[in-house]
Amino acid sequence: MVLRHLANSSQKPFNQHTLDAFEAVKSWRVEQDPTLQKAIIFDSCCGVGESTAHIANQFPEALVIGIDKSELRTNKHAHYGENAANYLVIRADVNDFWRLAHIAKWQLSHHFLLYPNPYPKSSQVQRRWHACAAFKDIVSLGGVLEVRSNWDIYIQEFALALETAGKTASLSQYQHAEPQTPFERKYWASGQKSWRVISSL
Repeated sequence: MVLRHLANSSQKPFNQHTLDAFEAVKSWRVEQDPTLQKAIIFDSCCGVGESTAHIANQFPEALVIGIDKSELRTNKHAHYGENAANYLVIRADVNDFWRLAHIAKWQLSHHFLLYPNPYPKSSQVQRRWHACAAFKDIVSLGGVLEVRSNWDIYIQEFALALETAGKTASLSQYQHAEPQTPFERKYWASGQKSWRVISSL
């Protein structure tokens, strides 16, 4: 599946709301960085954007873009802090947004995928990020990719997909003094472990 997706490009029409969102982000990027020299970081599937704010604090010289498909979730971002000068939380379909960024030849410095839905049923495998058409765009956007999950098999699969794409992947258990997402907080409070894979694309 990975090899097939890497060899082909998606022909799916873009959602209009994501086309509009990408244009808005392009304008915001120029406003914040007229010379387009600052590093770009994606926090994909960011939910309410709590992680986006953390990442923006961690990388104050970069422009951080938090992306989530749910307007309900992105509208809750105000609870965690208003968008700062170096980050933006937007509603968009990440499948489309990644492809638009790839077409525009954007290159990321970092890309975070924190606790996405792993679709645990075997019949749903092609809906996992590493086994769907969007994986080609994830790899093409470059940067340091970090994926976290509470399901170690998902992380192992993601690492295998990266290695199939010719990338080196480092797996480890993950723990931090401060949770960065609501999912992370919930998992750790219930005694579950977190796992991550990191790869320089």
